Amino acid sequence: MKLGTFTVVLGELPFEKACAFLAENGVQMVEIGCGGFPGKAHCDAKVMLEDSAKREEFLEILKKYNLQISALSSHGNMVHPDKKIAQSFDEDLTNAILLAEKLGVPVVNTFSGCPGGSKEDKTPNWVTCPWPDDFSQILEYQWNEVLIPYWKEKVKFAKEHHVYKIALELHPGFCVYNTKTLLRLREAVGPEIGANFDPSHLIWQGMDPCACIRELGKAGALFHFHAKDTKVDTINTALNGVLDTTHYGDELNRSWIFRAVGYGNGEEFWKAIISELRLAGYDYAISIEHEDSLMSGKEGLLKAIRCLKNVLIYEEKGTMFWA
Repeated sequence: MKLGTFTVVLGELPFEKACAFLAENGVQMVEIGCGGFPGKAHCDAKVMLEDSAKREEFLEILKKYNLQISALSSHGNMVHPDKKIAQSFDEDLTNAILLAEKLGVPVVNTFSGCPGGSKEDKTPNWVTCPWPDDFSQILEYQWNEVLIPYWKEKVKFAKEHHVYKIALELHPGFCVYNTKTLLRLREAVGPEIGANFDPSHLIWQGMDPCACIRELGKAGALFHFHAKDTKVDTINTALNGVLDTTHYGDELNRSWIFRAVGYGNGEEFWKAIISELRLAGYDYAISIEHEDSLMSGKEGLLKAIRCLKNVLIYEEKGTMFWA
């Protein structure tokens, strides 16, 4: 496994300074935001595609600091019912795929997206229960008329450009948000669909990340990994449950908040996750994503790095000399 970082946390720094900082602190891989919600602070895919000199400069910086790109990330809602919004996200994802081809990056990270509840809707509709029957009908429309057709076309395009791993982050608010929905889309579209596995979104939903890793590993669907933690507030959850729409900034009153690795759950929890990844055959990037509102970006990143250095399994398995 290799210690990685999603560089958006250092978006205020020029790319070379960000790379220097990460290399100094033992990071081996970088996940680069190049469109959609992650923004384009370190990489505008459209500009990179049009300027070979900028691409070469970009690659030289990475080489200088001995960093590899684990993935290009362009998270967005490409099936948004507002066509202009959907088109903007789709263009960013298209450019991310094309740039991945140019740079030889094997993984592109994004979201599945979430359509409206009908052709007439103007905003997305994330369904969380099957009844009344309206909700089940919405799901039929979203999956069969929008989501599956979109991803069949996009995966076809990605394969034509030699990108064979589209990693979807399992994220509430989008149609793919748990193990079952990821595997459902993969079965409908093809093995090019897999997971950008982020435990933080599963923890607050009550899932066991290790159980999910095992199931996705059996399917060969683990493409990338986000290292981000979540702390569930037992008092607020006891009062209001976990489907919490309180603003992220109102930490004291929320049912849960994102934390730096080790601050939501301790080292034993993360050691179990890393061991389960090894059992599943995943030996790729462990990419830190900082979204801890109680810490600055740099402090949260450094604390996560220190925790993960003690948790990651870096070397290949040794010989089983005792058996």
